[in-house]
Amino acid sequence: MLDILLNQTLIFGLFGGLGLFLFGMKIMSEGLQKVAGDKMRKILSALTANRFISTLVGLSVTAIIQSSSATTVMVVGFVNAGLMSLYQAIGVVLGANIGTTITAQLIAFKITAYALPAIGAGTALKLFSRNRKWVYAGEILLGFGILFFGLATMKEAFEPVKTSVEFRDMFLLVGDHYLLGVFIGAVLTIIVQSSTATLGITLALATSGIISFEASVVLILGENIGTTITANLAAIGTNLAARRTALAHFLFNLIGVAYMVAFLPIFMNLVDMITPGAADFVIETQNQAASFGGSVGDKPFIARHIANTHTLFNIINTLIFLPMIGILAKLSTLLIRGKDVEMEYHLKYIDSRVLNTPPIALGQARAETRRMAQMTLEMLEGTIEFLADNNDKSIPALEKKEEAVDLLQREITDFLVALSQQSISQDSSKDIASLMHMVNDLERVGDHCENLWRLGLRRKGEKVTFSEIANAEIQEIGEKSKDFLSFTVQALERQDKTIQEKASFMEEEIDQLEETFRNNHIARLNTSECAVDPGLIFVDMLHNFEKIGDHTFNVTRAIIGQK
Repeated sequence: MLDILLNQTLIFGLFGGLGLFLFGMKIMSEGLQKVAGDKMRKILSALTANRFISTLVGLSVTAIIQSSSATTVMVVGFVNAGLMSLYQAIGVVLGANIGTTITAQLIAFKITAYALPAIGAGTALKLFSRNRKWVYAGEILLGFGILFFGLATMKEAFEPVKTSVEFRDMFLLVGDHYLLGVFIGAVLTIIVQSSTATLGITLALATSGIISFEASVVLILGENIGTTITANLAAIGTNLAARRTALAHFLFNLIGVAYMVAFLPIFMNLVDMITPGAADFVIETQNQAASFGGSVGDKPFIARHIANTHTLFNIINTLIFLPMIGILAKLSTLLIRGKDVEMEYHLKYIDSRVLNTPPIALGQARAETRRMAQMTLEMLEGTIEFLADNNDKSIPALEKKEEAVDLLQREITDFLVALSQQSISQDSSKDIASLMHMVNDLERVGDHCENLWRLGLRRKGEKVTFSEIANAEIQEIGEKSKDFLSFTVQALERQDKTIQEKASFMEEEIDQLEETFRNNHIARLNTSECAVDPGLIFVDMLHNFEKIGDHTFNVTRAIIGQK
């Protein structure tokens, strides 16, 4: 038995095949995300409190990215950011469990013979095509081919153990002891962090004739529990709602597996009814028949049975729990007690847990950038008000906003740098560069606001008085700067790329005001209407407002796509 387990062909084939399987899944998933990135954002934006729509969203997104773990991790991130309620999140998770079964259905088709041609065609498209869509199609095809080649490699690796009575007896225990099989399936999934990978191992064992359909079913049930661990690990360090979402996912699958094990014979009969062929029908070889009385050989129908088992379990479980989402939410709230303490300034949208899903990560970065822009506008409005009334009670709030803008600039930039290192499309790469320019220019606007209120504090501390004309001019250029930034923030919200002409006009208007008011000041100096000390502060204020206009214009260029 030990010699069998230590067999070099088995070890190398299993680990190499599993590595190819996981790598193929990754490439295929990334290709699908690049093709369907915009669709994913639109699907997620359709979320409502309606449990059926939330479930359809979860199903659709998971079908697109081919990973329920990725979907649930995204959902945990959204709940943590306050973008999604616990009620909505549970609906998405229910749908994700059905969506992930599409992979199993694809794998169950007898197309492993086409793995190498798919790899060849996919590589050719990826390396030699000039059209981005064909490149992405090549990635999908390449990933698909590598995935099936890995599956075939794992199946071939089990050939040496097919003649081992001890190895077969060990797996007979799984069929006889359901809870042991569930435990093994869950542990394997936790180790490889992919229920699809564990499903691939199960398919390789089953189609090779090593394990029975009954043993396959309990392993699959265990895999459904193991896949929930990823989301629970991602929820560590998040807020209460996010941890409750991850727990709800675990409870949903755990309870589902519990009642399914209790009614396993009925469930297996249902799968047999909807699936053609006998699950444990064996195509025997002459040597196998002689050695084992015809009990060992390949099973041609079991792959489809396994895929249907996976799909049917999740459909039944979802239909049962769909009317009980509220109860599931209350149960997870009961088990994880407490109340979240809201921070005034913190990252709200971006979450590093979704970096492996670039379209979603890019959407989060945009949302955080819009929030940063809004906060910068509020800081400019507060600064203009302070310069008008000289009430320094507003300074602590302005300082907090300035710190928050600095924080957002650092965090968004770090997030975008990490995102740029993922496998992303050319369009996404351009969007990342534009967002980096935006956050840097918005941070510079914040710096100039800080300069302005510090000049105001200096004016107040030194008891410097502006003439009425000077005060009016500061307010006028301030209002123009505010209007320009407000116009830009609204354009950013709408993703309006038709703003170039108006943005150029507004920026030029601020430049002309700065030049006119500076010349007016020089004229007042010459006629002794204005003193030197107030004049220095006045000119510095004009300069800062002019710079705010310049950086705001840079933001508009980034929105248009010129930066």
